[in-house]
Amino acid sequence: MFKPLSFFVGLRYTAAKRRNHFISFISLTSMMGLTLGVALLIIVLSVMNGFDHELKTRILGMVPHAVVEGDELLDNWRKVDRIATQNPEVIAAAPFIKGQGMITGGGNVHGIVLYGILPDQERTVSIIEQHMVAGKLSDLRSGEFGIIIGKLLASSLRVKVGDRVTVVMPEASVTPAGVLPRLKRFTVKGIFSVGAELDSTYTLVHMDDASKLMRTGGKAQGVRLLVKDLFKAPQVANQVARSLGGRHRVSDWTRTQGNLFSAIQMEKTMIGLLLMFIVAVAAFNIVSTLVMVVTDKTADIAILRTMGATPGRIMRIFIVQGAVIGVFGTLIGMGLGILGAENISAFISWLESVLGHQFLNSDVYFISYLPSRLQWEDVYIITGAGMTMSLLATIYPAWRASRVDPAEALRYE
Repeated sequence: MFKPLSFFVGLRYTAAKRRNHFISFISLTSMMGLTLGVALLIIVLSVMNGFDHELKTRILGMVPHAVVEGDELLDNWRKVDRIATQNPEVIAAAPFIKGQGMITGGGNVHGIVLYGILPDQERTVSIIEQHMVAGKLSDLRSGEFGIIIGKLLASSLRVKVGDRVTVVMPEASVTPAGVLPRLKRFTVKGIFSVGAELDSTYTLVHMDDASKLMRTGGKAQGVRLLVKDLFKAPQVANQVARSLGGRHRVSDWTRTQGNLFSAIQMEKTMIGLLLMFIVAVAAFNIVSTLVMVVTDKTADIAILRTMGATPGRIMRIFIVQGAVIGVFGTLIGMGLGILGAENISAFISWLESVLGHQFLNSDVYFISYLPSRLQWEDVYIITGAGMTMSLLATIYPAWRASRVDPAEALRYE
């Protein structure tokens, strides 16, 4: 604990105008470097948190959190649906049929993943209805052979709502004309845009139409689950499978999309560590500042020693001085970082309007704006790390000050 004398002398040294203005300049530079480092780290991590949240919201809002399938097609999918929703961790469930094929339109061909869904139930487990740019999910009606496609796919095929496209499945059909691939004409009923590659491969049709195309006899391939906690999806899927009994297979988003989010998390960690070095460099600039202060104040230190100040008290004086620089720099940086993280999206939008240039093109990136999501846990960690490094940086100069020999220092005074 600092004694009042150490505290007040340390503050006096910090606020006093020094004879050597270069030392004052170095002190100010150290504080500014620490401020900018902390602010930059908070803003960058907030932007990365924003991208991470958008990916989870959009991609995991479209792909299943968890899926329950049987060894064969499910003719009792309503029972599976009912038992699954009885689990307290399951928000909703919906049946689906899934197949892969090709779609042709506008003279172009593109590979797709075709999902047969029930619109009324699909809207409870998917965010697609909130991202429709044309048409509605309810426009998919049994027997009309309508299809909903992504914005990038529609652009690639040069089609719009009301146009006709052809879906080709890999299964072959034997006809009087020979063996032909199974194909069916569909009418584009809607176009969605959620970002990423889903907009170029993800397609939806009514489950009854998909059943006719894929010849499943009205059965479902599986039931997708929407769970409360994403990270509990594997356990929840296994619990549902055990409740059903029999032989059921389960899968979850960690198997299909886990690598993507692991990469994002690793990227955030690595960038955080690299930016933390900026804070460390700024914090350890305090070392050079205090070393020069100790050199400048050698005579004052010697006088304090002759008046009875102990080495420990001298050491605490300079720890207080360095801590003031570190604490003020870190706190100002924290304030600027929070302010920047909360307003970076609006600032970039304003800058785009002024320059007439869009930095994030939705045709290239999965979103057209710079997201930011401030997490207070990051703020606390960054602020704590900045203050800790600042305090550590004061130890060596303060120890050097405590070792000053009064007789040697005052010999030529």
